[in-house]
Amino acid sequence: MSGSLREGPGVDNVFYGAHFPSDGRRAYVFDGEGNCHNNEWVLVEVTGKEFCWYHIELPKANLTSEEAEHFLKGVLRPPFRLYDIQSLVSNAPFFRPEAGALIFIVNSPGHGSCEFLFRIAMRITENSVITVSLNGVPRLENPNFVREEQNERDVTVIREDEEQNGNPVPKSVSNLVVYIVDSHVEHIEDIVSKLEIELNVMELKMDEGGEALKKQMLDDGRLPKMHLNLKRLLKVIEHGERVFSRLKEKCSSKPWFNIEDSSAHEELIGRLTRQKKHVESFANRVTGMLVDLNSMEAEKLNRKFYYVSLVTVICLPLSIITGV
Repeated sequence: MSGSLREGPGVDNVFYGAHFPSDGRRAYVFDGEGNCHNNEWVLVEVTGKEFCWYHIELPKANLTSEEAEHFLKGVLRPPFRLYDIQSLVSNAPFFRPEAGALIFIVNSPGHGSCEFLFRIAMRITENSVITVSLNGVPRLENPNFVREEQNERDVTVIREDEEQNGNPVPKSVSNLVVYIVDSHVEHIEDIVSKLEIELNVMELKMDEGGEALKKQMLDDGRLPKMHLNLKRLLKVIEHGERVFSRLKEKCSSKPWFNIEDSSAHEELIGRLTRQKKHVESFANRVTGMLVDLNSMEAEKLNRKFYYVSLVTVICLPLSIITGV
């Protein structure tokens, strides 16, 4: 391996009083033939059919932008520039092609420890991919790769061992890019499914429950919080839909990007679009539930005011007579 992308000096796991776990970084080398192995964290460019993947999973703790930036400077400079790192810890998504590389970032607004905060960044070259993510995408944190093998009839099979439920090893950078984007989309789909189940349960309780339960639902603040989380999730999907479309457009013009992977990328964008429609419908359902609960509360207040007014009408003449 020739070292054109070297790790920055003086990197440690403790910064500004925060602790970054050493297993938050992963490095893999692929031979282009369906094999891969773990590698030390030394950012290098390889040649020939080989390519590398370097992944950083930021901790879910409530880190400030300065803390995250300080660590990423150490492990990503070079090839990332200071502007790229500062963009990573901001709330603004972007996509930018540069000489020999493509860089994109998909971010969502929200607090650092928010469950529905997503950040994924990627730097792609012909022989390397560097990714940084937040909020624990399972297939990025622990990719379970297995090799595809040919049997005696030249039919591709997955070897039967303890890893048979894993993911096929990428054989090119374009395979790896699709795998990473697919992992992000699948993670969003899982969260959308969980939100749908939670929302269905809340609607069922609201339909079957009495006034006391509805008041409890209004007081505990779950619906407003869910509405806010749905807005954050919708932002992630919209940003991903926009950025991944530009990524596909730029990647398709590269000689190392396969036509089959371009079709797979298009399908992933379509899956994001479908999830956006689901989340929009969930937000409308939550809004309707909030309207119903607020109407119930307003009706209760109106009844109270009515009784107060009625008592006032009855008692006011008596007070006048008594006063006389």
